[in-house]
Amino acid sequence: MRHAYSVDTVRAAEAELMAELPEGALMQRAAAGLAAAVAGLLPRVSGARVVLLVGSGDNGGDALYAGARLARRGAGVSAVPLAPDRVHRGGLAALRAAGGRVAEDPFAVLAVADVVLDGITGIGGQGGLRPDAVPLARAARGSGAAVVAVDLPSGVEADTGEVKGEAVRADATVTFGTYKPGLLVDPAHEYAGAVRLVDIGLGPRLPSVPDLEALQHADVASLLPVPTAESDKYRRGVVGVVAGSARYPGAAVLAVAGAVHGGAGAVRYVGPGADAVIARFPDVLVHGWPPSRAGRVQAWVVGPGLGDGPGVAEVLESDVPVLVDADGLRGLDPDTVRARSAPTLLTPHAGEAAVLLGVERGEVEAARLGSVRALAAKYGATVLLKGSTTLVADADTRRPVRVNPTGTSWLATAGSGDVLSGLAGSLLAAGLEPLDAASAAAYLHGLAARLASEGAPVTAQEVAGAIPRAWRDTRTP
Repeated sequence: MRHAYSVDTVRAAEAELMAELPEGALMQRAAAGLAAAVAGLLPRVSGARVVLLVGSGDNGGDALYAGARLARRGAGVSAVPLAPDRVHRGGLAALRAAGGRVAEDPFAVLAVADVVLDGITGIGGQGGLRPDAVPLARAARGSGAAVVAVDLPSGVEADTGEVKGEAVRADATVTFGTYKPGLLVDPAHEYAGAVRLVDIGLGPRLPSVPDLEALQHADVASLLPVPTAESDKYRRGVVGVVAGSARYPGAAVLAVAGAVHGGAGAVRYVGPGADAVIARFPDVLVHGWPPSRAGRVQAWVVGPGLGDGPGVAEVLESDVPVLVDADGLRGLDPDTVRARSAPTLLTPHAGEAAVLLGVERGEVEAARLGSVRALAAKYGATVLLKGSTTLVADADTRRPVRVNPTGTSWLATAGSGDVLSGLAGSLLAAGLEPLDAASAAAYLHGLAARLASEGAPVTAQEVAGAIPRAWRDTRTP
């Protein structure tokens, strides 16, 4: 599990640790890790040309001390202080003592750099880059050098993942002590490149409950249900699917496909797509209207391709977990959801989330973390916000938000959300709580898309078919 913490939490942990260490020791730890990471990017350190973009805070100090270490190994290191009168004095002295220098012409050294270290602003930066830093950031990006962000790309918001102005686009980020939310959540995540975590000793001083967490293979494997010798279809979970319409019959097939491949003991289908569903999946149990007459289920999925058809109100009246997606989200009443006795999982994309929140889609996409938290609070439900980084916020908003690390742009294809709904519904029926069901489903869904695509276009049906492979892969050491 990867954990991310807010700026205030990180600073409190750093202050506690610094009180126990000799002065400057924590910065030296960070600088040593940063220098080692940079050295690993170079064919050889000796003779490499390294440029440091140095701001006025400790972030600039980290870059300067790391530059000094690289200079002692034979690299040609040039510093570009953005505020020369406020540069970290100890770091600058160390760089000069090691043979580094302050660049007379910043753009000239950037043009021939092998590596550029972005030490302009740290985790406390707000509102994008200052105007004087923008030309340097653009020159670094256009130089062909590898751009390495120090702790966080300058100009992105550490706590929210928002990018409110121009920011450094890094090829890699070396972050210290713990992940910051902005490194895991888009749009800032796109600016971070490959992220490497350097341990500086903060772990024991961080709270047990993070602000954000990302599951890994082992975490997902521990959540996935495995039948025992005593299992039958009811113990494994029966999921009901209300989906599809005359206009969107394929949505029914795809949602059912996700449920079937998601390990449900049985799938019951209610809707106008019965013929298409049974032709594709003869093991699915099809029923006539209404859903309440379909027989025993442990969870419902409602909404994919439903159009203006009925079903949402009837399913929400049930006393089992309900996943609401797509057309089922239109006009969804917060009071009705909050009054349910059983859990509810909502799975909107950014456009649907914007309607539910009464804002523009761009606001959701720019502030994904805040939006998913706001939806969970408004509806008293677990919310899976689909998108470039899929986020899951629990109905208990005190719990960490989960971010899915397996997403791929190949999932931007018609019907992939229907497959995800069926998959998550099957895990709900198996007894997983909504946060775990949504998180595990998003992980498997993204992994299945990667396996199915292998870098080429993929259909939602192919994604559904690859879910069992993704399931197996999570168990591979």
